[in-house]
Amino acid sequence: MATLPNPLPSLATSGVQLPSGALVDATIDGPWHEPLLWVADAPASPGTWAAMRAAGRPVGLLPVPIDGGRSDQWPADWDLIPDDTSYPGDHDADEVLGTYWAECAPDELDAADSEYPGLAPTPSAEGSGSPDDLAAEIADECTGPDGWFPGSRAALVPARRSADIPAAIGWSGPMNYEDDVARLCAVLRSWEDRFDIRVVLLGFDTLTVSVGRPPTTPAEARAVAAEHFAFCPDNIEQNPPYDLDVYAEKMVLNQETWSFWWD
Repeated sequence: MATLPNPLPSLATSGVQLPSGALVDATIDGPWHEPLLWVADAPASPGTWAAMRAAGRPVGLLPVPIDGGRSDQWPADWDLIPDDTSYPGDHDADEVLGTYWAECAPDELDAADSEYPGLAPTPSAEGSGSPDDLAAEIADECTGPDGWFPGSRAALVPARRSADIPAAIGWSGPMNYEDDVARLCAVLRSWEDRFDIRVVLLGFDTLTVSVGRPPTTPAEARAVAAEHFAFCPDNIEQNPPYDLDVYAEKMVLNQETWSFWWD
């Protein structure tokens, strides 16, 4: 995977002020030749994402809260696979989603819905503010004892853009669906361009993004729901009533967060 120089090996002498934490180089095949991410030792709190972004971005690091889940499983035990991860820029989002759609839609959707509709258009309505400001707000909702993911910890990842964070660490969360997460990151890049998304939480097999420019009409939401199905079929297949139109209305229309889970 093509990357910028990794600032993590020199983090201790970079002048970046961070709380107590550790560098992670553990992969499914043993230690990687350089650290993949830095993870704090203690739970994050509201304000942590913004502080981490301010500290890390000047040296090429981007923030993401990490969720250990019910099993208290942190990145050192995530079976990261950087050696099997390509570069997101080498993939086309439309082609990736079209391939996924062809593999899943004929068996899972009604015949009327089985033709791949292509990429959804950029929403007609502008976002209400800065995508990074919204990401900070959503990250604050995720963290802290009263957050959606209490106990989640701050992490810093060497990545060019938020959409590349999963690929930068060789994340294996979607392994049962896609074993090269860079292909999914190509879609995240496209969503970053069209919907102003930011990756605001990673778990062992879960991903949450903030959405700075969400769909605001039923037609726009339905088009995006089709992309979500191709990207992560479990979002529809594991959620009654297993219907794209209902999913579009409840989970996409005007929603400032999108969450995904791969079984």
